[in-house]
Amino acid sequence: MTKLSGNPATADTDLTTPAEQANRLRRAKKAALAAFLGGALEYYDFFVYATAASLVFSKIFFPAGDPVVAQISSFATFGVAYVARPFGAIFFGHLGDRIGRKNTLVLTLVLMGASTFLIGALPDFRAVGYLAPVLLVVLRLLQGLSAGAETAGASALTMEESPVGRRAFFPSFSMSGISTGIVLASLVFLPVAAMSEADRFAWGWRIPFWSSIVVLIVAYLVRRTLEEPIVFEEKAQHHDLVKLPFIEMFKTHPAQFVQVALMSFETVTNTFMQSFGLAYAVSVGIPAPTMLWVSILGNVIAIATQPLSARFADKFGRKPIFIAGIIGSGILIFIYFSAISTANIPLVFVVSTLITAGTYAMSNAIYPAWFAELFNVRVRYSGMAFGLQIGILCAGFTPLIGTALVGGVAANWGPAAWIVAGSTVLALIGAIWARETYKTPIHELGNKVGGSK
Repeated sequence: MTKLSGNPATADTDLTTPAEQANRLRRAKKAALAAFLGGALEYYDFFVYATAASLVFSKIFFPAGDPVVAQISSFATFGVAYVARPFGAIFFGHLGDRIGRKNTLVLTLVLMGASTFLIGALPDFRAVGYLAPVLLVVLRLLQGLSAGAETAGASALTMEESPVGRRAFFPSFSMSGISTGIVLASLVFLPVAAMSEADRFAWGWRIPFWSSIVVLIVAYLVRRTLEEPIVFEEKAQHHDLVKLPFIEMFKTHPAQFVQVALMSFETVTNTFMQSFGLAYAVSVGIPAPTMLWVSILGNVIAIATQPLSARFADKFGRKPIFIAGIIGSGILIFIYFSAISTANIPLVFVVSTLITAGTYAMSNAIYPAWFAELFNVRVRYSGMAFGLQIGILCAGFTPLIGTALVGGVAANWGPAAWIVAGSTVLALIGAIWARETYKTPIHELGNKVGGSK
């Protein structure tokens, strides 16, 4: 464990020597890289599953019948992981606040990568009958347990390692990693989508799941070299951690928890576009490879625009950037689905990119820092992880709800747009309510826990 001065300001504002400043910058860059790779793996796995659920799983893991019912069943398996995510947030959040961020994040990474790889090895319905969807659900639940704490833990660790004035910038790389994961998954699925239907359903769909092992190995090697954040080690060294951080968080940060839960509904935009949007576009006659390229373009640009948005948040504050982003997404989503319903492909490209790399990037890049900053270090992992999962849990079932409401009618896109717009309203309420934190020193973040900061 690193020897510390005992002065809490050393974690943020009292780095006076060039050597101390250089060391803090080095640690922040390494944490940002680890968060980037972890985000890439998590959302590579997420988007591979979302794409497979949209294009493949309804035909190979379920009995033949009504295609709308089969698609809803497929999206239900997509959604079950989101039921597991809050439990993962509680369990791994507890570990993260008790034994440290680093080892917990290594564990979540391995669990995610292993379960994704095994999905690619599952037998289909013709081979084992109803055991096929059962095994799919089990592995999807394991993915959910891991995902429930991955982003929150990586964000909290990176924020705690970041120099003052750059606490939004470095954690935003976890979101750029997510965009990278979506791009990689889209690129891997392009040749799969171009295969003959027989080859795609027989073996082609498995390749993207097996390919995740490459990202897992790289991310694991980087994450193993991380150090615990100084602000956390100060608490650990002075035996100032909390025995039950999840319970303590609710006692000391109830308002912050609700604020994060509301703001977490901003994630509905991306989840709904990447899953339901793809299936809906294919149903109206837009080729799947075209929609994959739509996703690739927006997310490639978002890799750069998210850190840029975070820099603005470090300069002007979290609230104005986050709020502008969610309002923009809530408006543009109507144009997006209208363009899909008429198969206006150029407009689909333009509006999707404006959302993914513009408005959604503005809000998405900021929440890793802002949500973490609302909590005290001793309950930060638990508070952010569980609060974040409220909106994400609801987001996971929005493709199923959207499919049921739209009912396979191309012109009936209104309910889909309103699902996203309604979610942005909830996020707006949370953002207006939450405190501004961009100028608050790291040792003053959150409320008092157990009589001390």
